[in-house]
Amino acid sequence: MPDWLRGSFEGDAHLTLTTIATRQVAALAFGCVVAAIFRFTTSKSGEGPRSLMATLVLLSVLISMISSVIGDNVARAFSLVGALSIVRFRTVVEDTRDTAFVIFAVGVGMAVGAGYFLMPLICVPVAALAAFLYRPRPTGSAWGSREGMLTLRIGTAFASAAFVEEVLGRRLDRWRLTAVGTARQGAALERTYAVRQREGEEVAPIVAELNALEGVQSVEWRQV
Repeated sequence: MPDWLRGSFEGDAHLTLTTIATRQVAALAFGCVVAAIFRFTTSKSGEGPRSLMATLVLLSVLISMISSVIGDNVARAFSLVGALSIVRFRTVVEDTRDTAFVIFAVGVGMAVGAGYFLMPLICVPVAALAAFLYRPRPTGSAWGSREGMLTLRIGTAFASAAFVEEVLGRRLDRWRLTAVGTARQGAALERTYAVRQREGEEVAPIVAELNALEGVQSVEWRQV
């Protein structure tokens, strides 16, 4: 075996196959627990939560692997930071609670990868209790949720959406612009808002009022 290749294996002599396998299996198990906590303490349904659950499990396993690779080597840690800095995430996180679960999965994977199994054993139940106590409460609307995603198509001549946002501020409990893009080959602007309707407010009148505004080409409200 070439010296350079032998050195690569000797550098990991302190990590046996059993140790590596144990850490990865433990990271997988803890990642599944984190995903289960997220699933049972969220009011969301559909593809979004399922996708995030898979992400949480994968993060735990991958961060465990990265922590094992770094070990106590500071130079290796800086090398990995530089390598990972090229990754760019452009997905908008609609709920800050989702970000907390991502950090939860990263912390669990880091602890397991470093060999600190007792840390997640103690911290995971505590975090689960906190997530349960502060879970989203069901509302009194017909579908159990007043959250929605509102998408409007506006003519390019109406670049300013102040007239639309005036209606949103008047008719909604809260709203937040999450995305802006072009549609119909640049003939229209598409604006997406994360919105929450007021208690007792119906969706149909809001959509009808927005659709009646000059320059608005289409309005779509999706319940989440």
